[in-house]
Amino acid sequence: MLEEYVTKNNKRLRLGYTTGSCAAGAAKAAALYLLSGQPVPCVELLTPKGILLRLEVLDARRGQNWASCAIEKDGGDDPDVTHGLLVYARVSMSENPGETQISIEGGPGVGRVTRKGLDQPVGAAAINRVPRAMIGKALEEIRSQFGESRGLRVVISIPGGEEAAKKTFNPRLGIAGGLSVLGTSGIVEPMSEAALIASIETEIRMQLANGKRDLLLVPGNYGTEFLGEVRRELLDEAIKCSNFLGEALDVAVSEGARSVLLVGHIGKFVKLAAGIMNTHSRNADGRMEILTAHAALHGGDRNLCQSLMGCVTTDEALDLLEEAGLLQPVMQGLMERMEYYVNHRCYGNLETGIVTFSRERGLLGEMGQVEELFGRLEAQRRACGQQS
Repeated sequence: MLEEYVTKNNKRLRLGYTTGSCAAGAAKAAALYLLSGQPVPCVELLTPKGILLRLEVLDARRGQNWASCAIEKDGGDDPDVTHGLLVYARVSMSENPGETQISIEGGPGVGRVTRKGLDQPVGAAAINRVPRAMIGKALEEIRSQFGESRGLRVVISIPGGEEAAKKTFNPRLGIAGGLSVLGTSGIVEPMSEAALIASIETEIRMQLANGKRDLLLVPGNYGTEFLGEVRRELLDEAIKCSNFLGEALDVAVSEGARSVLLVGHIGKFVKLAAGIMNTHSRNADGRMEILTAHAALHGGDRNLCQSLMGCVTTDEALDLLEEAGLLQPVMQGLMERMEYYVNHRCYGNLETGIVTFSRERGLLGEMGQVEELFGRLEAQRRACGQQS
């Protein structure tokens, strides 16, 4: 059990670790067993967040040219449907001496991607990029330790994962047959909604209190990834507001900010075009309804509208709009409505800009004083750096 804690909203909450950390730890333990011939009671795993985990190894087994181990998922004080499940890794050695690759596959209980626009391509196991990198790094470490160059194949499985996945959004997202192996930091940080909003408000107040007047808001990791590609120098300026765009705008107004630039993925920002300011799917979805309405406004026929309503991801819907020659007018209409609702939320008290993108297509649209606000943010960054 991980004995690391955070304090949120005056509560001391224990951290947990992700399914990705479990998969990487299990793979490391299985590779050790395979190459050494001896099972290990625990393995150490350094997470991308920099926290070192000491994971108990369960159900270690070994056969001819393979070994299997499991790690129990621990959600800390923020348990979900995966809490307590065993994540297995079965590692086998390539029989081809010339093969040096590490391959990562999904077994029973791990979902498979059936729709475009998700982290992995259609047909692949739903093991996301960061967990794949963690698994690969762990196996490379063990190969190096034993001077082994032959290829390794690891299969991740989660008994009970298929049933547990029915309680998640995986079926709706187009991930069939099981759970996703997730995690960008390797660590689960428990946080209530109220505490999360409070932390966003605190960060905004801190920036303004330190002399900044122009704010850069991104919902999460996709926004920071996009910024890293187009405006890397501004990454440290970005405030992650999660799904709480409305609350972030409210505190920006109340604390006297001059401007706010919003940068976000179309999957979240399309909801702004209907005035939805809490973009969590539990609160409101409506992505396809909004896209369908705008397609109809710009001449989309009934067949297109029906197809759009059947889409699972916004990337899939954008493909249909492009095929129909409607992508640009629909995006223009969406951006205008986003600007309207953002300005309405601010009562005209903030200068605003909105940048929307998709991971497959890059920039989709801009509205408001985008270039001016980017320029201000860069000047602000330089000025604050000189003062410090």
